[in-house]
Amino acid sequence: MLYVKNVPNRERAIRIVMGIVGLAVAAMNWGDSAIVAGAGMVGAIMAMSGLMGFCPMCAIAGRKLDKEQ
Repeated sequence: MLYVKNVPNRERAIRIVMGIVGLAVAAMNWGDSAIVAGAGMVGAIMAMSGLMGFCPMCAIAGRKLDKEQ
């Protein structure tokens, strides 16, 4: 495995839900403004980090997942 999971399960669920919400906002308001495009990009990143269980920014900050979770 190329990466070690560093996002706990409850946070993964939150990231997936918030990512889907961001993507939905971007899809409903397609082409309106740069803020909507940013919401779509952030939503995609959040959803992917939730699905994979790995957050690159958390890894840079040195966050590690506890083994008992």
